[in-house]
Formats: sequence, structure tokens, C-alpha cells
Amino acid sequence: MPAADFTEIAELRQSLIRKALRYAIFAADTTADLVTAPFDAGGVLQALPAGYVSTGYTTTDGITFSGDLSTSDVQSGQSSSPTRSDVESDTVTAQWVPQETNRAAVALYDNLPLSGTGALPPLGSATWTWSRPKTPPTRYRRLVFIAEDLNKDTGNAIYIVRHFPSALRSGREDEQWTRTAEIARGVTYQAYIDDAAETDSITWIDGPGWRDYAPEAPGGGG
Repeated sequence: MPAADFTEIAELRQSLIRKALRYAIFAADTTADLVTAPFDAGGVLQALPAGYVSTGYTTTDGITFSGDLSTSDVQSGQSSSPTRSDVESDTVTAQWVPQETNRAAVALYDNLPLSGTGALPPLGSATWTWSRPKTPPTRYRRLVFIAEDLNKDTGNAIYIVRHFPSALRSGREDEQWTRTAEIARGVTYQAYIDDAAETDSITWIDGPGWRDYAPEAPGGGG
């Protein structure tokens, strides 16, 4: 084997350390179209389908994507480690705390529809009123998370888009009214398999800043 240069084989690239310098969360009822192509052929970010509503400002904790992976192991008398392991479940959730009192934040927290009968009217057009139903409905959503970063060398935008085609509220934080902080409505949504999308989560990375990187050779890192 030839001698190796550690700097070359390590492929340490500061420019590929991503941050969500700006981000936004969008929600829609399942009657809205799936997000299938958030970028055009040139990597330019495209508008979302009709029906997606922004949840607005969030706390500085941002969005936390958590995973729950469980496996089933087979133990054998001739081995100290499992001789077979199968995935039992692999789920993903998203948690965030909206700071705005807008239609999306309230609907996601109190399990209201985002459109149609029972949805809150446009802000300022009428009184907002809602009540807890005797039997809470099982209400799935479509969620889209978009983060914007910048290419370190060019300053052009790079976007990370994650889509939950079907998500269900799995938790919510306490809603506290106090003069020292905003009224926040923290929620957790779990992604589920959508029959049309055939997945529970889709992620894309693109943008003008992403296209600034030189194409890599097959098998290259980064």
C-alpha cells in the first residue's frame, strides 16, 4: 500500500459545516399537495404548494429532530455479540416552540384544521374562538422545514428542506401566561408513512451556494 497523507485522506472541509442561520416552519392540512420539487433545475428555491402556512417566529432553541430506533437482537451461545439484528421501529419527530399567536401556531397546538370548516379566520377579520371537542380528532398534517445557510466562500444561499408528508401531534408543552415572557405553544409532531409519498420524511439540500461547490469524483467525501 502506498504511503498516505493524513490531510488528504481525512477530507476535513470547514465549508461543509452547516448552520441554520435562518429557518421557517410551514404546516398544511393533508388536502394540500405534497412537496415533491422544492428546487428548480438550477437549484433555485421554489414556492410551496397552496395551503402551507408559516408558524412564524420560534424560540432560540430552534427545531429539534429526534429519532427513536429500536432493534431486535438474536443472541447465540457461541458469540458474545448478537448474531442477528433487525430493525423493529425507526421513527422521527420534530419539536419547536412558536412565539407568535398566529393561525398555524394555534391550530397545531390545539389540533384545529388549518383550512375549511373549523379553521380560524384570517387575522383581524373576525373574533377567534375555539373549544376543545368532547372526542379529540386524529388530525394529520403536512409539515415543511426550511433552513438557510450561506456558502462560506461565495456568500450564496444553501437551503436544507425537510418534508413530513404526514405528521401527527404527539406532545405539547405547557402554555404559560406571564408578563415576563411571550405566550408560547410548544409542540412535538411525529412523522408517519404517507401512502402517496411512500416515506415519512424527505430531505433535500440545494441552492446557489450548493452549486458553487465543484462536482466531486465518484466515491469522494463531502
